[in-house]
Amino acid sequence: MPLILALLSLLLVAGATPTSTFSIWPHQVPDQNESKAPHVIVKKPHGLRIGKVTNPTLDVYEPTKPNGIGLIICPGGGYVHLADKKEGHDVAEHYRKLGYTCFVLTYRVPRNQQGALQDAQRSMRFVRANSAKWPLTHLGIMGFSAGGSLSARLATQFQQPLYPAQDDRDTTSARPDFVGLIYPAYLDQGPGKSLTPELTLSENTPPMFLYVAADDSFANSTIVMTQALAQQKIPYETHILPKGGHGFGMLPGKRASETWPSLLHHWIQETCQK
Repeated sequence: MPLILALLSLLLVAGATPTSTFSIWPHQVPDQNESKAPHVIVKKPHGLRIGKVTNPTLDVYEPTKPNGIGLIICPGGGYVHLADKKEGHDVAEHYRKLGYTCFVLTYRVPRNQQGALQDAQRSMRFVRANSAKWPLTHLGIMGFSAGGSLSARLATQFQQPLYPAQDDRDTTSARPDFVGLIYPAYLDQGPGKSLTPELTLSENTPPMFLYVAADDSFANSTIVMTQALAQQKIPYETHILPKGGHGFGMLPGKRASETWPSLLHHWIQETCQK
């Protein structure tokens, strides 16, 4: 079975090869009774997905010429599975070529939003604590759909103690320097489809980049977050394209999927220079 899973994993990420992979929890995973096991790959109508994670990991993509900026990438999948090729490894490979040190986060699924947030917090601290290995001047997080929800949750809850400290890494800040939300979901679960209550903005909330298509069924998430950021005077940049639907990733042939990568790149460069 492990061999089959390994072969399926290779198929899933074909064309993008990480430099290294790290398990982010050194011992028992918080709030988890199951032992660590290999990621379970499942077949979905749109291709292979990661369907179960008990050992959250970071796949690292190191650039030839680092620009000093790190990017943790959270794939989407409705908190049920992870589209980690389309919204993870392909994205990391693209930004690695631009000089970013990229980290694809394989967080806990299925249906484990609290565990996923613990994984995101730990990942930010894990990368920062390894500053000798990855000398970064800035470290941000980005996500797609549910991964966008996870990124927004980290951006607004980075100070909350979500798990017992595992080691010295957990004394490091979990605050992202910037956040990219690409067609994010679940940000409008407050009364009357207002901002989700757990997403409490403050003067310490990092700047955000938001991108969505108007015909996306989750488009309101981007709208309400943009309004909240504006009200709190938190720096942001929002792009709403007329068409594109949901879940387009970086697939060629759509204006929506071909436009956001360069827009995000330029925004990150400008944000990190301030």
